[in-house]
Amino acid sequence: MFAGIDEVDWASMEHAYGPAGDVPAMLRGLASADPAEREQALDGMYGAVHHQGDVYACTLASIPFLFELVVDPGIQDRGSIVELLTSIGGIDLDEDDEDEIDEDEIEGAANYAMAATAVTAGAGVFFELMTDEDPGVRLSAPLALAALHDHPDRVLALLRERLPIEPDEEVRLALVEAAGRVALRHRSLAGQAATWLSRLAGEGFPPGLRLAALAQLARCAPDALPGDVVRVVTGLLRQLRSAPARRSGAAPAVDAQAGAAEAVAAVEAYPDTAGEPPAEERVAPVTLVGQLRALSDKEVPAPAAPWTADLLRTLHVGLDDRVAERTALLTDQLRSPDRRQRIDALRMSSGLIRAWRGSYEELVRLIGEQLATPDPLLAEAASHVLEELFGLAAPAADALAARVAADPGAWVRDWPSGPPALGSAVKALARLGDARAVPALAAALERPEVPHDVGFAIGHLGAAAAPLAEVLRRRLGEVPLDERAHDRAGPLLTGLAVLRADQALPEVLRVLRGVPEYRGEWVRTAALRALGAFGPAARGAVPELRALLRRPGATSATEAAKALWAIEGDAGAVLPVLIEGLGAERVHEVRSAVNALGGLGARAAVVAPRLRALLGHEEQWLRVDAAVALWEVSGRADESVPVLLADWAKSRHVRVRVAECLARMGAAGAGSDAARALRAELTSVRRYNAMDGVFGSHDTYEDEKLLALCRQALLRNTGKGPTT
Repeated sequence: MFAGIDEVDWASMEHAYGPAGDVPAMLRGLASADPAEREQALDGMYGAVHHQGDVYACTLASIPFLFELVVDPGIQDRGSIVELLTSIGGIDLDEDDEDEIDEDEIEGAANYAMAATAVTAGAGVFFELMTDEDPGVRLSAPLALAALHDHPDRVLALLRERLPIEPDEEVRLALVEAAGRVALRHRSLAGQAATWLSRLAGEGFPPGLRLAALAQLARCAPDALPGDVVRVVTGLLRQLRSAPARRSGAAPAVDAQAGAAEAVAAVEAYPDTAGEPPAEERVAPVTLVGQLRALSDKEVPAPAAPWTADLLRTLHVGLDDRVAERTALLTDQLRSPDRRQRIDALRMSSGLIRAWRGSYEELVRLIGEQLATPDPLLAEAASHVLEELFGLAAPAADALAARVAADPGAWVRDWPSGPPALGSAVKALARLGDARAVPALAAALERPEVPHDVGFAIGHLGAAAAPLAEVLRRRLGEVPLDERAHDRAGPLLTGLAVLRADQALPEVLRVLRGVPEYRGEWVRTAALRALGAFGPAARGAVPELRALLRRPGATSATEAAKALWAIEGDAGAVLPVLIEGLGAERVHEVRSAVNALGGLGARAAVVAPRLRALLGHEEQWLRVDAAVALWEVSGRADESVPVLLADWAKSRHVRVRVAECLARMGAAGAGSDAARALRAELTSVRRYNAMDGVFGSHDTYEDEKLLALCRQALLRNTGKGPTT
């Protein structure tokens, strides 16, 4: 083995972490009899030689030796090596990818192509591995063939041939998954694969196998799913949950493998064109290997097999935008006695609600029920899901309140690094505007270090948090004005601004006058915004604000001008400062000045030409802000609306801002371009900010806000008035 490995010039190659001279040791480690050494070698291959899917020259040089390993029956854990080869050779570059490759990526793209060619050339080996004695090898081989072999029709035929005689439960599921992958990669075979999968999903076969077939149908042929797919899947889950499990020491009395194989063999008894077999010919339903056993009198209910979660996730991905069906399926999963299914259902519920619009009241109520479970992992997972739902968490409000009241120790979370934060249940309850969160916030405000997010929680509570004003004021007065002043004062200033707690004027002025050098601009901005929120009641701050108008730095001057306008309403005092801000070098400072000018309304009409000139700026957010401000100072929508709608179409990120302006404008009359854009948004089932693999904690909140603004803008032009 490894003939010629030392003749390869590994030292001249590199991997992710430098010279590749250590690759031969990794390859030899894969052949070790020591499990720890094998695991370390495999980690090295993935971490350096095939780092994050990259293919280097040393990766290509490793391929022949990896093939030597997988065909040697004396090597252990060969299934993991098959998976490594599948990953190395399974990267496809389609025409669109090739068009996007720049000069710096040419070598990498060439390596991918050579890896695919080299592994595909040896993929015939995987046919032989389908009958290997090692179940781990048989588990990996079908997916390798589906991904790499250049004769997919032969692969599909072998999968069908192998299924009736394969003794291992998980390997049978891998055979079904491989058929789905073949159908996805080779659409000409999709119909043939779907026909086979449809029969496997029918009655007469083990519930796990049926569930696997349904999951693959959802991926490759969703139109072939049964109309009552949710009923079928929930029934299968119940069968899996009710299958008997043997206590330790109880021995099987019959060979379950033979029974399962007999049932699966019935698949081949019907030609491709056949439908369901007649009822009298159907094989009696059996459970999966390891569950289908004649047990002693020590039988107990068992949780579903661990692979059930993977099948359900695959099914959900395949169902895609069929929100009602996915919701119904998750509702059933959340009622499962199996805690693992409920935890997975919580994760999948979060992903569903975050990406798709729908009716989730019952689902959310069931998520709330998980808060009362004695299982801390399950309860914490539920609170995290509800935390991200904001107003959509309303059906779980009572459950959240009960959880918060029952567990004061979870009101605040301390982290090894970084400031403390409010617990998930407290945040979720506060984001509903529920006053039952106030005691928890009051306790958090008494801690030596106030949670960094307490101000935002107060922002959602609004007037319901009024009892917290005095403690906010007291704590602000105690904040040392040192280099940590922003971390300590920021949450308190945010809360006081929300409550318009003008009785805290002396404490806010103390912070403003004693702003430290380090991060001082942030502290000053927070204090100025609090003063602006106090309005005319903060007249005692006017001398300070007028002095800041003359302070160098566009940010401080603009924020001071906004606060002074809110307190005095003197446009003559602030207009020159804001106009000067339009010439700032940094875009975010220009945007601040633009938005402040819009707040002056007609009193700032003189800047209309300057705002008009910004409508063509290259920075999208500045264009949008300028269009909004131009309407606010001029009262004319004809120049602003086309710009707003053009940017609406260019980027989904600005849509909340645009919809907010359209709702105030009343520019979405029947038949208008604005009305068409708003209605198109309302008819979309996918959330405007949903991105595969990327999400933010406020995504659902922002999308629900967008929907409300779209309805408000349209209703305003029907004479029905705005909605909340």
